[in-house]
Amino acid sequence: MTRITVAKGDGIGPEIMNATLAILQAAGAQLEVDEIQVGEQVYLAGNMSGISSESWDIIRRNKVFLKAPITTPQGGGYKSLNVTIRKMLGLYANIRPCMSLHPFVKTKHPGMDLVIVRENEEDLYAGIEHQQTDEVMQCLKLISRPGCEKIVHYAFAYARQYKRQKITCFTKDNIMKQTDGLFHRVFDEIAPAYPDLQNEHWIVDIGAAKLADTPEAFDVIVMPNLYGDILSDVAAQIAGSVGLAGSANIGEECAMFEAIHGSAPRRAGQNLANPSGLLQGAIMMLNHLGQTEVAQRVQNAWLKTIEDGVHTYDIYKEGISQQKVGTSEFAQAVIARLGRQPVTLKAVSYAGSKALELPAYQRKPAASKDLLGVDVFVHWPGSDPNELASLVSQISTPELPLSMITNRGIKVWPNGFRETFCTDHWRCRFLTEANEPIDKQGIVQILSKAAELTIDTVKTENLYAFDGKRAFSMGQGQ
Repeated sequence: MTRITVAKGDGIGPEIMNATLAILQAAGAQLEVDEIQVGEQVYLAGNMSGISSESWDIIRRNKVFLKAPITTPQGGGYKSLNVTIRKMLGLYANIRPCMSLHPFVKTKHPGMDLVIVRENEEDLYAGIEHQQTDEVMQCLKLISRPGCEKIVHYAFAYARQYKRQKITCFTKDNIMKQTDGLFHRVFDEIAPAYPDLQNEHWIVDIGAAKLADTPEAFDVIVMPNLYGDILSDVAAQIAGSVGLAGSANIGEECAMFEAIHGSAPRRAGQNLANPSGLLQGAIMMLNHLGQTEVAQRVQNAWLKTIEDGVHTYDIYKEGISQQKVGTSEFAQAVIARLGRQPVTLKAVSYAGSKALELPAYQRKPAASKDLLGVDVFVHWPGSDPNELASLVSQISTPELPLSMITNRGIKVWPNGFRETFCTDHWRCRFLTEANEPIDKQGIVQILSKAAELTIDTVKTENLYAFDGKRAFSMGQGQ
């Protein structure tokens, strides 16, 4: 028996969790359950993260967490419980299978069968934001080498275990050459270790268009956090319904499994909700635990139920569905079909599935790191970059002359265009002309002079070369 942690959540959560646990028990899952409370009531009791320290202890002890949807109260500074759990437990990989159930669930893509593997901890979801001027907010996009390596290895290993053929990487590295560029580079570095699998890269915008139009072209897609969050919902919806999709969140020690839809409080307590999304998460949990025969029985019984037209209201269609049922009745229909296989839909076989074993991250030798300059971000309410350049040039030094001013990433000095709209947030770059390393005392001098002249500096970024290669973006424009 494996002891797991269960949270029934809010809204429709208790109903779909009860239905899911009933199916797992009937199928012979070897599970013991510790139930915890998370979500709305915990938030409203004064815990801003929606989870108590005692619940954390239970989750960390059991390592495996099956969670129903929760409600986060509006306003008041409440933190996202999902994001908190993923980060605190190091759940770096989010896995979302998206498969068509044609002709039993309406879709324009009957041949769709793909899996999105999403990096789950970093990117813009680091949540590091600042207001820097009256007009400009900042959100830091953090992409790390270990984060990239772990998620890319996971995607390839997952594809191999589940007999997939191709891995596609989505990034926007034509624009974000440092952050998304690292993700793409790591993908290209790791791909040769899996010669049995095809690999390709798409720029995320055209890749997203292709996904929406021809999802059959993809098999496993791996991508950074934000793109994966958006496109996994898109993929689930065009496959048939977000309400049918489950999700796994995998870390090196712990794992969490859930539906991808919300708590739908308007449907709570009415025995209407479709438990399929949470059930799909639970099936992924069983595979993770090595209980593959049970997972296979449940999935095939679920497919047979869908195939027989036993549908909840959300996917019920006249002429296709045979019987409209509620939450508990749907669970009983799945239980009645345990041991049976679908005829039209493809039956599954999970033999050999287990928690993936991945190579440990090996930190590479430190690069040679040279300081070449500094970007000083200035809050200045004027509109003429030439006027600002005259002011800021006074704080430059012979070692670090002013080389460029940008506004929202567009170069506006020297040789800017008068048509370029400028906010009150300016990046002033001081860069050594000889490309020779400097020490940080030169930056201190610039900031000290700025303070003397009451120039409002709101942020600095040091400009480095690693192993002799400049590791910072240039200004867009001329």
